[in-house]
Amino acid sequence: MSELNTSVDQTRLPLAFPEVQPPGYEWFENEPTFDPSLHLDPQPPEDVVMLADLGYEEDDIAPTASPVAFSSPFKVLSDEGAAILLDVARRLRPYGARARERIDNMVRGGCHRSRWLRALCLAPEVTELLSSIYRTEVAPHSMPVHLGHLNYEPTRVGEAVDKWHHDTLPLDYVMPVTDPRTLPGGRFEVFLGTKTEAAELAASGERPPADRVMAPDFGGPGWAVAIHGNMVVHRGGPLTEAAERITMVNGYVALDRSRDDQSRSQDLVGVDDPAVLPTEWVRHAAWRGVGRLEDLLATVPYGIDQATAAGLLEHAVADIQRTIREMRTEPPPIEHYEHEPRSGINGARGDHI
Repeated sequence: MSELNTSVDQTRLPLAFPEVQPPGYEWFENEPTFDPSLHLDPQPPEDVVMLADLGYEEDDIAPTASPVAFSSPFKVLSDEGAAILLDVARRLRPYGARARERIDNMVRGGCHRSRWLRALCLAPEVTELLSSIYRTEVAPHSMPVHLGHLNYEPTRVGEAVDKWHHDTLPLDYVMPVTDPRTLPGGRFEVFLGTKTEAAELAASGERPPADRVMAPDFGGPGWAVAIHGNMVVHRGGPLTEAAERITMVNGYVALDRSRDDQSRSQDLVGVDDPAVLPTEWVRHAAWRGVGRLEDLLATVPYGIDQATAAGLLEHAVADIQRTIREMRTEPPPIEHYEHEPRSGINGARGDHI
């Protein structure tokens, strides 16, 4: 394993980035050094759409990381930064794999190969902007497999880059790496409705209707849309002719661990590298559990009965218990919303990331 050499401020992360690379991973050579003053140009979005605007009820929103659904496009990278990201994405392309039936060509774990990509994904300047957008303090995701996820154009023209789905992680941004203004199709699209509505459509063999789909107009490569990925149904639409199309997704976690995890790491079994996923999954669950236990130590009052005390402990270790159960069972079919009709809204089961 190669040792990590980084100047990233680890105190700004939920967990320190792993000090060693996983087996079989090597750093790219001859990369430029990430320089936020040259490679970043973060600017706030003009607008945000709230989960309530999509039809979610207060009880649906309360346990989630943020009340925000998605933002309008905003700039993240300078022109120089966007050019470097495109070069990095092209260098990572040989490590591409298919994510079962949902994504034809993707790369995960790129932050274990590219120091420049890792520094971008951990950049505090971008994290601060995302915190302001989500209206809660966030940090780059505690599982590095969720940092710098890259989607590439499918092999077949007409196949969706990424089917209608909701994410396995709570918060992220979607960034075009190639220029979306020059592409024949391949739009990033958002369903203006809830997951339940999308599942009901899928169960009837239908897709989100055009009058309830929005495609943001990105200003170019290096722009992004912040999205509450676990709550907002979205996709990468199909190209109408062959073209290079690359997007990057960078994941975040809310630092308030009292809210639901909103992660489905079990869905990543068979998708992510088995030499990487279990370790990062354990670290994430332990981080969640430690935070809740620390909060319990600081807040548990006198005068509670045994049943209440047991409930508090149960809540504190819920993520750890769930992780243990999921690691010991076969993963179920994974979700997306493009299946043949079945009875009931559970017809929207399938492969998902």
